[in-house]
Formats: sequence, structure tokens, C-alpha cells
Amino acid sequence: MEATILKWHKQPGDTVAMDETILEIATDKVDSEVPSTAAGVIEAILFNVNDVVPIGTVIARINTGGSASVSASPAPAPVAAAPAPAAPVETIPYQPNPTPAPVSNQTGGARFYSPLVLNIAQSEGISMMELEAIPGSGQDGRVTKKDILAYVANRGKAVAAPTPAPAPVAVAETKAPVAAPAVASLPITGNVEIIEMDRMRKMIAKHMVDSKHTSPHVTSFVECDVTNMVHWRDRIKKEFEKREGEKITYTPIFVEAIAKCLKKYPMINSSIDGDRIIIKKDLNIGMATALPSGNLIVPVIRNADQLNLVGLTKQVNGLANAARNNKLKPDDTAGGTFTLTNVGTFGSIMGTPIINQPQVAIMAVGAIKKRPMVIETPMGDMIAIRHMMYISLSYDHRIVDGALGSTFLNAVSKELEAFDTHRAI
Repeated sequence: MEATILKWHKQPGDTVAMDETILEIATDKVDSEVPSTAAGVIEAILFNVNDVVPIGTVIARINTGGSASVSASPAPAPVAAAPAPAAPVETIPYQPNPTPAPVSNQTGGARFYSPLVLNIAQSEGISMMELEAIPGSGQDGRVTKKDILAYVANRGKAVAAPTPAPAPVAVAETKAPVAAPAVASLPITGNVEIIEMDRMRKMIAKHMVDSKHTSPHVTSFVECDVTNMVHWRDRIKKEFEKREGEKITYTPIFVEAIAKCLKKYPMINSSIDGDRIIIKKDLNIGMATALPSGNLIVPVIRNADQLNLVGLTKQVNGLANAARNNKLKPDDTAGGTFTLTNVGTFGSIMGTPIINQPQVAIMAVGAIKKRPMVIETPMGDMIAIRHMMYISLSYDHRIVDGALGSTFLNAVSKELEAFDTHRAI
């Protein structure tokens, strides 16, 4: 819906070539470069660094050698470094709404605030209660930078001006939330270090809280014997790397099993829109990947059911390397319908993951450990050393009941336990 401008590589008067980078933007967790759509001279830059800009907005103008003037062209701009042309931004004056605009009901959820607006609110001491009362002029009633700056300016005037005694409602709207700092930090004592959250960590924090507020989470667990899978990988991994030029990990095997089971239980591959259930026909499986900074990002393997194990391995390795090297594109993290997270990578034997909205389920696989297990055979029970792993599934209890969630989880477990040790690569 919008992007934050991180850095301008060009300034007014600079020449720019076709496809040359003009600026860097941030959308969700991914930073990306925006190339020029034409060669020419930068005539105007319409937004500053850290401005949050809606999709389709004109953010810059390029003179390609024509006679059109910036100030005299209310029609479509010559070239816009944006996905789609729109009316020049400076021709749309900001007009604050005299009455508080209602919070948008389009999504039926909490009101969305961009990181920039939240930063301004925090620096100005504006509580969430007070922020929710600010009328928004953005899309779906969102509070923009101009809205909150105008509110800050008017709030200062309102506090300085004397107010009549019989006006308790007006005072409550502006002064009561200020007197009760809901976001005030706790007293800090002792030897401590204070670290400001980076932009990505703030986004992750918001997504996690929003997911918990949106979906009633239920988590089921199952114990899985993956001895066959471990032995098969140990046997073929050198030959696989020599032939394909890729190292095969357990992740593509997990993704393959999940894709097969999602076809059997399509309700797990869905989302909720109000009172409607949207079942996704595409199986786009996201895999949580750790970044060097310690943050997590979820690149998406598209149409996972249409890829064989070699194709899945190349996709998994390619996306993981791109994530570690900060080379992911915005499309690489969009459109996921189900998510897999491998908490075993960090030594955990099990986890209770938080759903990646708007999906309805997420699976976590734990560390593979050797344990003595009771094996049933036609000749009687016996104890053997087996490679065991815990699998957990967190799911949205609004549409995924315990029976369906547990059935799907057991199906994935059985798929892994029945792995063919004679399988060709």
C-alpha cells in the first residue's frame, strides 16, 4: 500500500540514464532500489527522505528534453519514479478534517500506522489513544505525516490557549491522553544498555502483535521419526552437490512434504476476509530465514507443488543466500500462503510460532535428536536408536479446528516417516 523513502541517489539538476537507480525505498521488510524509467534531467523531487508515500503517487519528475514545464503540467507527469502515474502531489493541498474521521472498517481490524507516523508520535509524546483520535487524510483514513504534524502544531496552540470551564469534552479530547502517557517507558535503574529498535525490528514487533490480536492461536505437536530421511540425505548429499552444484538441506524435503499435504487439506492453505474464507489454489510456501542482523524474513517458494526436490533445493538455497546478502526483491516475500520455520537450526527441539498474517497456519520443525525408541515389529517390540524430531503447527482457530489442525500435522509427519530410502535423486 505504501513505501518509505530511504535515500535519494539523484538531486534536481542531475542527469539520469535509463534504468539508473534514482532512490532506495523500503516496503515491509525489504529494501529495494527504484530505477529511472527514462533518460533525462531530474526536474523535481516531491518527497523527502523518511516520507511514507502511497502506491501510485508521483515522487519525482524527469525532463526528457521536451518543452513541458513542471509547474504547468497538471496532466500526467512526463516520467514518475513510481509504479503508476498520478496527479502531481503539490497540486493536492492538505486540508485537515475539522472533525475526527472514523477509523476505517474496511479490514475490520486495528488502524494501520506507518513507522514514520509512530516515530513522530513517540518523539512528541503522543499516546496510542490520542493517535487513534487524529483524523486521517490518507487512504482508508490513515494518518499521514502531514496529519500528525498538523495535529502536533494545533495541540501546542490548544494547550497554550485558555479554555472555558464548561467545555469538558474538548479538554478530554486533547489533554486527557497527554496527561496519561500510555507509552511511557518504565523507570530504568542499574547498569543497563539502551538500544533503539531498527526499522525492521519495529515492523516485526508490530506484525507479531497484530497477528496475536487477529487470530486466536492454537498449537498442536507431534513426534516424528525421520530416521529414513536422515539416512537417505547422508547417503546422497555428496553426489547431489557434485551433480547439481547445490547442497541439499532438510528444508526442501520438509517443503515437499508440506506441499503434498496441503493438497489433501486445502483449508490449511487459506485466509479470512471478514466472514469469507478464501482458499488459495497456489501453494506458495514461505520459509523463515535468519538475517545477519538477527532479524527474520520470510522469502516465498512459489508453486512449491510444481517443483521436484532438485527445483525446491535450488529455490531454498537461492532465496536463503539472497536474504543473507540483502538481495531479496519485494516480490520474493509476497504472496505466501503457508509458512515453515526451522527452530531446530538454533538448537530448539520445539516451538510455538506466530501465524504470518493473513495466513491461517505456520509449521515449526525442531532439532533432530537421536533417542532410544520402542519399535513394533512382527517379532515383537524392540528398542532402537532413532532420529526423532518434534513438529508443531500453530493455526487460526477461527476456521481451523483442532481436528483439522492435528490431522494435517499428522499427515506431514507420516509423509516424512515414510520417506523412501531408495529414492533416486
